[in-house]
Amino acid sequence: MPALNMAASKKPLTILLASPRGFCAGVDRAIQIVERAIERYGRPVYVRHEIVHNRYVVENLEAKGAVFVDELDQVPDDRPVVFSAHGVPKAVPAEAGRRNLLYVDATCPLVSKVHREAERHHEAGRTVVLIGHAGHPEVIGTMGQLPPGAVLLVEDVTQVETLKVPDPQNLAYATQTTLSVDDTTAIVAALRHHFPAIQGPKMEDICYATTNRQAAVKAIAERCDALVVIGAPNSSNSMRLVEVAGNYGCARSRLVQRAADMDWDWLGDAKRLGITAGASAPELLVDELIEACRARYDVSVEEVRTTEENVVFKLPRQLVA
Repeated sequence: MPALNMAASKKPLTILLASPRGFCAGVDRAIQIVERAIERYGRPVYVRHEIVHNRYVVENLEAKGAVFVDELDQVPDDRPVVFSAHGVPKAVPAEAGRRNLLYVDATCPLVSKVHREAERHHEAGRTVVLIGHAGHPEVIGTMGQLPPGAVLLVEDVTQVETLKVPDPQNLAYATQTTLSVDDTTAIVAALRHHFPAIQGPKMEDICYATTNRQAAVKAIAERCDALVVIGAPNSSNSMRLVEVAGNYGCARSRLVQRAADMDWDWLGDAKRLGITAGASAPELLVDELIEACRARYDVSVEEVRTTEENVVFKLPRQLVA
């Protein structure tokens, strides 16, 4: 009896690969900072919180000599510590300085820009309204740049409608960098409606990478029967990509951390699968998922590119000199 031709028996699957996707310049810089610190100072190098929200990245750095901790009191006096890309409250480097710890700040420069904006508004006597998600490390870090009560957090339009401010004439807003562009536009519009004198940034705080990845998903969503975002459940920008896909025509959208977590029954009879990756997910995990698809389907890949990215952020001087 002739052997069954497995390739011929596989169902066809077209993968629409969103681009840009995956690592942004801030994530790439943060990972390099940890790797360079290990090279320069030896193992172990401590990192306060996950350097970026991706388990694969964290485990890879652990294998190289990074030790991830929740707070500074877990860092020995004689070892260096790196602060995560999400940014930290001012109290953290102040405490590191008090203990004479060697520390390297891996805060994304675009997050640092929001910190400086908030400080300028505070110095000008304005209350800052921060658009963001409560409890997210970036929001904790941004609110921690100013004294308690100087920053008011709003998460949605409903909260804007009940927002009480000390002086409506002295108000400014800033945003978390990894939000949904559409949701944030609606919240900003509500703020401007309720508080006409409110001041905002000259350019949107939402980072270029978040904006670009959402635009790429919008470009493919309607053409997809299903769409997978590779990323971590605690990654804000990854979760927003799932929401954007659903809002723009692909109701069957979900987050997957890596190929081993893929629910193939969920994919069902899909003929066109969209794939993207959050800004903290390495391209290797995209390749891994495509290969897992090839093992089950007769795959063709169409890359849909909406823009080119060439942003690079410099490393801290202490790791370059």
